[in-house]
Amino acid sequence: MSTPFEDAVDDFVTEVGAALGDAMTATNTGSAELARRDACLEAFALSAAVLDADSRHADDELWALITTFAPRMDTQLSGATPATLREAGLVSGRAAWLAEPSALFETLLAFDRRNGTRHARSYVHRAFRLGLAAAAIDFVTSESELAAVERLRGRLLDALNTAVNPPPGGATPAAGPGPTASGPAGGPATGSAAAAVAAAGATAAPAVELPPPRPLETLLAELDELVGLANVKAEVKLVANLLAVQKLRREHDLPVLEASRHLVFTGNPGTGKTTVARLLADFYRTLEVVQRGHLVETDRAALVAGYVGQTAIKVTEVFDRADEGVLLIDEAYTLARGGERDFGREAIDMIVKLIEDRRDRIVVIAAGYPDEMAEFIDANPGLRSRFPKVIEFPDYDTDELTLIFERMGDKNRYHADDEALRAVRAFFDAQPRDKGFGNARLARNLFEAAVANHASRIVALDAPTPEQLSTLVAADVPSTLDR
Repeated sequence: MSTPFEDAVDDFVTEVGAALGDAMTATNTGSAELARRDACLEAFALSAAVLDADSRHADDELWALITTFAPRMDTQLSGATPATLREAGLVSGRAAWLAEPSALFETLLAFDRRNGTRHARSYVHRAFRLGLAAAAIDFVTSESELAAVERLRGRLLDALNTAVNPPPGGATPAAGPGPTASGPAGGPATGSAAAAVAAAGATAAPAVELPPPRPLETLLAELDELVGLANVKAEVKLVANLLAVQKLRREHDLPVLEASRHLVFTGNPGTGKTTVARLLADFYRTLEVVQRGHLVETDRAALVAGYVGQTAIKVTEVFDRADEGVLLIDEAYTLARGGERDFGREAIDMIVKLIEDRRDRIVVIAAGYPDEMAEFIDANPGLRSRFPKVIEFPDYDTDELTLIFERMGDKNRYHADDEALRAVRAFFDAQPRDKGFGNARLARNLFEAAVANHASRIVALDAPTPEQLSTLVAADVPSTLDR
């Protein structure tokens, strides 16, 4: 049986070689045979760069390079060993190759601009898959290699997006997400399996028909569209790409180092924890961690009973609803509070038991304020090992909150003029960023108040124009809200 790495190299060389051959033939600069050779050299350079990202150059990795590329390339790889590769310096220092899009990619990008083709996009897809396959060579996947693959994907997409949507005057586009028709934090699209179940009601059993799983790259692009959350995105991408590597290894009957998939989300309300949890549920479904990939949200009230023996039943019922999906426990720290007659601790004990009993059927995300979540993790000796990863959700800054406000307007066909946006920024600047700061929820409250004020103003006009009906002005933006 071929390895994931060999398959990814073949796919890259076949698809990228054909794309490059198309460009070479059209411009009389080479043949299909030359294009395939150049694509093979590109695949080697990309693979070596990913393997160099952690500077380890393990024998297994180097043997994989040799056995995969020696039959495909007329080079010194024939008869080589890991020692000779090290001596020749064929891998050392290669990570720098990932710093910029390659000349081959730029060639495809230029051809696409002239001819309306999508060869550069095919390159991005195959390069990403090849990078993951290179990271999958080792039994213990390197986080440095996964991060390198993600940086490569980001740089290629930035170049692709700039080519498709060049900024006016040749300026570099500002960093940040593009427009989206999703929720206040750039929430999940309607194709989300988690959103489909949530729309049917979190308290009901997930009986809705789910849409097909979406490709990994589609989900990563949706994650990129979220406002802010740079560190959160990086952590989620690391989780997703590691799971993709593990999936590759399983598909080829290779051993996989299993680790806990449960997570702790910490942060103030409105920082996108539920939005990211829904998107993660889709990642888990696509990567076959769980079968359904629906999200069930719960809290203390749904888990803790007031009588002896009932709490375990309630916890089990919630886990049953979340079976083969993701369970989000909001304000999980409240389970660790209460006196001697409180049953929150019983709920925690039952959660630990069911996480272990259903470790291949469910992913649990516990969410809440940072300090209080440390109290929750310390409430049971089994929690720390089952929730090894904490993802911190920071408060949004004024620029990000203003962008969220604008996206709400785009979604509802309202436009805030320049004076209105200055009023919006002034409102956010004036808010105390203390514990419990509302973030995107505050942005939504402000938007809804502005729309209400706009309606009161417009109704007094005899014949408002379409522009007046859709434009928010500074007078519509309140200076204060009830918190």
